[in-house]
Amino acid sequence: MDNLNKNIEKACQAIKAADALFITAGAGMGVDSGLPDFRGNEGFWKAYPPIAKLGKSFTEMADPVWFDKQSEIAWAFYGHRLNLYRETIPHEGFSKLLDLGRSKPYGYFVFTSNVDGQFQKAGFDDALIEECHGSIHHLQCTGPCSNDIWKIGEKKSMLIWKRSGLQASYRNVKTVAGWHARIF
Repeated sequence: MDNLNKNIEKACQAIKAADALFITAGAGMGVDSGLPDFRGNEGFWKAYPPIAKLGKSFTEMADPVWFDKQSEIAWAFYGHRLNLYRETIPHEGFSKLLDLGRSKPYGYFVFTSNVDGQFQKAGFDDALIEECHGSIHHLQCTGPCSNDIWKIGEKKSMLIWKRSGLQASYRNVKTVAGWHARIF
């Protein structure tokens, strides 16, 4: 325990002396806010039993192939996740990191594998966040029609129902729209 305390103290001193803060975060950051653990099947399925009844794993459901295969299921899966993320309030650790980052002469930068938008919701500058798996708050083509992504709710992302799924009526988007978030 003594060695652990010494290492914690060294880390504190290094952070205090730093000119900038580089924050890396994964799923554990959101779990402390009350979000289910999406790496394990149980957390998500407890939060959304209708998808659990399909007998598919979280990994299988996160596959974008569902937008072409059965878009209603894909939209239910991602739509439920989007609602969870929108309703979740970031825990106090986010504001503590933000205050610490703002106190540094060169500020902060966030690199996260999270797609939940919790850093933005906590007040972090979107321009200083890299979401390596994308964001569930954005849409994109599921086929090769455009490299554009757009925020859900923007006027230009007016969505209309066609065939068995949701298609985007946006510029040259001609395939089913899907979330700009890839988990696996």
